[in-house]
Order: sequence, then C-alpha cells, then structure tokens
Amino acid sequence: MFDIGPTELLLIVVVAVIVIGPKDLPLALRTAGRWIGRLRKVSGQFRAGFDAMVREAEMQELEEKWKAQNEKIMREHPNGGPPGTEQTGAYPAAPLPPPPAASAEAKADNPDERRDRPVADPVSDTASAEKPAEQ
Repeated sequence: MFDIGPTELLLIVVVAVIVIGPKDLPLALRTAGRWIGRLRKVSGQFRAGFDAMVREAEMQELEEKWKAQNEKIMREHPNGGPPGTEQTGAYPAAPLPPPPAASAEAKADNPDERRDRPVADPVSDTASAEKPAEQ
C-alpha cells in the first residue's frame, strides 16, 4: 500500500524530533497510534459491512436462479419427475409399478438365490473320511 523505505522513515523521525521536540515526542506518537487504531477499527467495520452486503446480494441472486430452475423443472415434469428417479420431496410421490413375477426356474438360475441354498463342504467330508477315529 504505502512504499516507505528505511530512508524515508528516518527522515520522518528526524523531522518529528526537530518540529515536536524530544520531550513531547512520546506523547505525540501515542496520540498518533490511538488515531491510527481508531481508523483501522472503523475501516474494518466498514469492510465487514460491505462484505456482508455483497454476500447477501450474491445469495439473493443464487436463490432467484434456483427458484427459476425449480420452476422450469416443475413445468417439464408436472407428474413427479422422470421415471425411475428417487423422490426427494420436490415432487409428489408417485407409486412405482410392481416388479414382474419371477418363475421358479429364474430363481434357481439367480446367483443370489444359489447363495442361500446349503452346500456340502467337500473339504470337510474328505477330511473326516481320511482321518481314523482316535480313541
């Protein structure tokens, strides 16, 4: 922001010592520090208020876009959305059609159904046959 080098700072200190005097210089620096602190506080509050207004305006703009998009979707799908989509509460719930009845042959070929059937363990059967009974 301000490009003050060490030579400029030394010049300011020398002028302040000559104009204000060494006796009153600490009081003058303390007063200047207080004023700078107040200015920083006010500028921080101003910046925070401005940022809040910008965020609020952005949120209002986004809400308008979301509302327009929602209205567009509702116009395109008045009966609850495309088939097969999950209901989220934005559309009224439509009943799903019942699944087709599965035949017994289809169940036997289904790998999920095969997992439920008991299967003989060939390792345990051969292991018990090979071991003689211990007494």
